[in-house]
Amino acid sequence: MTKALFFDIDGTLVSFRTHEIPASAVEALSAAKAKGHRIFIATGRPRVIINNLGPLQERGLIDGYVTMNGAYCFVGDQVIYKSSIPADDVRTLTDYCAQRSIPCIVVGEHTICVCQPDERVQQIFHEHLRVTTPLPDTPLHEAIDGKEIFQLTPFLDETQEAEVVPSLTHCEMGRWHPAFVDVTARGNTKQRGIDEIIRHFGIRLEDTIAFGDGGNDISMLRHAGIGIAMGNARDEVKAAANYITDTVDEDGIAKAIQKWIMENG
Repeated sequence: MTKALFFDIDGTLVSFRTHEIPASAVEALSAAKAKGHRIFIATGRPRVIINNLGPLQERGLIDGYVTMNGAYCFVGDQVIYKSSIPADDVRTLTDYCAQRSIPCIVVGEHTICVCQPDERVQQIFHEHLRVTTPLPDTPLHEAIDGKEIFQLTPFLDETQEAEVVPSLTHCEMGRWHPAFVDVTARGNTKQRGIDEIIRHFGIRLEDTIAFGDGGNDISMLRHAGIGIAMGNARDEVKAAANYITDTVDEDGIAKAIQKWIMENG
């Protein structure tokens, strides 16, 4: 029976240490695909900055993408689901950031830019996450006025997040890094992304397996038929999973696929 496998990128498929997908994971996904299973990406990254999946894309292993934490899902060139943030909440959050000189990354359907950038944007996005796509320094009004915004990524700590959340009545907050939080329209999580993908392909929820390591993966780990947390995941992520595999750098993906797909699939 066909299984749908959903993989987070950073810290799950891609190592924070090497910035690459371990060869064992590439081979494991190839074996799962050869066995007839479908492979999907479920990431907080927007499409424009997904630049680290080459070994999988070159082999044609990926069947579809859940991006922006579920706000934008596509299969090939077909967009199967998209949901933007209400304009009032976009303005509320970006005004909060502007008043405090907090960097905020603004993502449209095909665009990305940053308002009020500081050294953290360079250090985290370009050096730590190895994002190669330029993030243009854009005035706030130019970034949001009259634009459909699908995700905002303000560099808020948890205290600032708690302060602004009550004012964002139609938003979801997904944190997978201590320095920033991803903001989407309410109802858009990786759980929602799984539902949109399996509806498109006619796959049952009980035939889904999700792999993740960050706070924004918790919803899909709980929702999928089987939720697998990486060994490098935080404790609250592990608590949401059915199974904990090894770390990304210690062949965690390959070991989990061997156990749950090759032996039992």
